[in-house]
Amino acid sequence: MTINCAVDCVNGCVLGDQCPNLKYKAEASKFIQDTPLDQMLEIAEEALRKKMTEPTKWVLPED
Repeated sequence: MTINCAVDCVNGCVLGDQCPNLKYKAEASKFIQDTPLDQMLEIAEEALRKKMTEPTKWVLPED
């Protein structure tokens, strides 16, 4: 059985300890603990600034 985490785990992980993404949970927890909120906000603002200055990407449907 294949799990699509973005869809199946919207309300929480359905695999529990069998989740293949547990290593990312540990990395995220460490980042949250070690990074001040002001620095997180600066990271988010920079990401938004980069996104807003990117040229428009047109997605054309295939014929």
